[in-house]
Amino acid sequence: MPLLQRLRFDHAPALLRFERENRAYFATSIPDRGDEYFAHFDARHRELMAEQEAGLHFFHLVVGDGGEVLGRVNLFDVADGSAELGYRIAEGATGRGLATAAVREVCALAATEYGLTTLRAVTTLDNAASRAVLTRTGFHPAGDVELDGRPGLRFIRHLHDGGASGPGETPTSVR
Repeated sequence: MPLLQRLRFDHAPALLRFERENRAYFATSIPDRGDEYFAHFDARHRELMAEQEAGLHFFHLVVGDGGEVLGRVNLFDVADGSAELGYRIAEGATGRGLATAAVREVCALAATEYGLTTLRAVTTLDNAASRAVLTRTGFHPAGDVELDGRPGLRFIRHLHDGGASGPGETPTSVR
């Protein structure tokens, strides 16, 4: 059963494998990370860990039974009780509800562990799966954006009263 784990230094090899194996798949719906990301992965990973330690971001991995990374769910640009949500699921792990479960769990953590009150997210209009995940997890459209030259939508989620679920929802776990 997949587990949601906070990003650690020892995740680096599995995370790099996940990013390499899914690079072309991810590039069909979100901007590519570029060659520099892969060429300097170790240095970038150390920077991200330092930024997480400083409370600027909260990074999470969806990890399978064999230790393989199946996805990422990140809260970045944390400030003033708010953060931006970003997520990606491996091509071979899509369609199993992992993104929805992981986003719900991170929303709960955002409210209860990280003290956040509002989350924002963006996705392109042609990424129907991402829009569906955001809608299922209590996000609401909040305006148009352009992402890497493509039309998109901005979403917002208020984490009321410390709870991360919308009306009638129960937080679920990736576990």
